[in-house]
Amino acid sequence: MKKVTVPFFISHQGCPHTCVFCDQRTISGSTGELPSTHDLLSKVDSWRRTAGERPLEVAFFGGTFTALPVAVQDKLLQPLQRLLASGEIRSIRISTRSDCIDDTTVTRLAGQGVTVIELGVQSMDDGVLERSGRGHTAADSQAAIRCIRKGGLTVGAQLMPGLPGDTSAKSLHSLQRVIAAGAGFVRIYPVVVLRGTELARRFQAGEFSPLSLDEGVQLCKVLLHESIKAAIPVIRIGLQADDGLNADTVLAGCRHPALGQLVRSELYFDLLCKLVLELPDGQTFSIRCHPSRVSDVAGPGRTSLARVGGGCCPPELFLNRP
Repeated sequence: MKKVTVPFFISHQGCPHTCVFCDQRTISGSTGELPSTHDLLSKVDSWRRTAGERPLEVAFFGGTFTALPVAVQDKLLQPLQRLLASGEIRSIRISTRSDCIDDTTVTRLAGQGVTVIELGVQSMDDGVLERSGRGHTAADSQAAIRCIRKGGLTVGAQLMPGLPGDTSAKSLHSLQRVIAAGAGFVRIYPVVVLRGTELARRFQAGEFSPLSLDEGVQLCKVLLHESIKAAIPVIRIGLQADDGLNADTVLAGCRHPALGQLVRSELYFDLLCKLVLELPDGQTFSIRCHPSRVSDVAGPGRTSLARVGGGCCPPELFLNRP
């Protein structure tokens, strides 16, 4: 049964750096203030009453959870211990940076009911990380993934294709490296340029060109296919649709409210074309898929079916190439 995630956004809290692309308050629509004990318990209770039989998970998104003072971390986690013991919630998830994880931290968090740690890896290329102002290295991310795995927790890697100095090949290599290190799932967030960030200044000065929507879809299609081959879930593609992300706040980049569906549809379109191209000319065919995949296979507005049926398949397909 799929879990229901009760989200708490602590945007920028604990962050030791301001990366060139980052404005978490805009992304999350949250001021980033730490929730009080009352806030925590009240929100969990509200979500529990509408979740039915589905288990609840509490998640702290944004910020750098493990860079907060330990006393502050405890203040956020302690009110949830009674709910864990009673079964009202099943697990806790946090997000943090790759250079803010060690064995002691993982052991402490595991003892307080944390089962999943998401790392803002962004890239596994040191040049890209440096140009993006991340303040850590690819080796830090590799070590953090292994540390979390060794501690018995699930680790997820957040990747951001299209950062300054990035290429399709580097993005694919970054994905392959986090999978090899032991990431249990990934999120893929193609870069968008948010007003007021350093990346916005570079974009407006002509110093940075972000991925277009089409470029981002084509690259994410490759990353999704690589993840499928490795049996690694991609739990999200693109930023969450939110009132804070609009024409006033997003200047450029790979942005679409249904980006994940666009990417999945392109991948399925390629696969359909591969199958169709193996058929004799003029042969009719039917397409069947799992009911949950109908919209992805058909494409937005059934465009993929129209393209396949109209003979628009490309002569060559590179499903696992950048």
